[in-house]
Amino acid sequence: MAEAPQKDPITCHVLDTTTGRPAPGIKVTLYNPTVKYAFNAITNEDGRISNWSQTDSEVEPRGSVRETLEWIIQNHAENGGNENGPEMASCPVESSIWEIEFDTGSYYGLKNTFFPKVKLTFLVKEGQHYHVPLLLGPYSFTTYRGS
Repeated sequence: MAEAPQKDPITCHVLDTTTGRPAPGIKVTLYNPTVKYAFNAITNEDGRISNWSQTDSEVEPRGSVRETLEWIIQNHAENGGNENGPEMASCPVESSIWEIEFDTGSYYGLKNTFFPKVKLTFLVKEGQHYHVPLLLGPYSFTTYRGS
């Protein structure tokens, strides 16, 4: 039996509060504004994303989310955060800013939701796992740092 791939250090989970069930099939983009590098995935039948796929970027490929995160943090520490723009200059050492965007309009249909996209920005610290749950309704959403 093949081993399941190790989870990326940033994962997410979407629950539809109108049904009380997971929300499968939602396109999600994970983006790092510092290096302008993005990853995509689609929530599975359980509404979860454990691993991300690379997309085109404005910089050389860094590999996985884990490798990109490690490169950003190492580069930030070596350069004092000043070479990577104002986002990183204001970050604590050994951390970086990430964004996650949920395409909620395609899930509910654009005419059936007030929030066609939900975009969250959060701080990631080295060596930690970040799970971002999204509790979603057609006219509301909430989130928190999960475990």
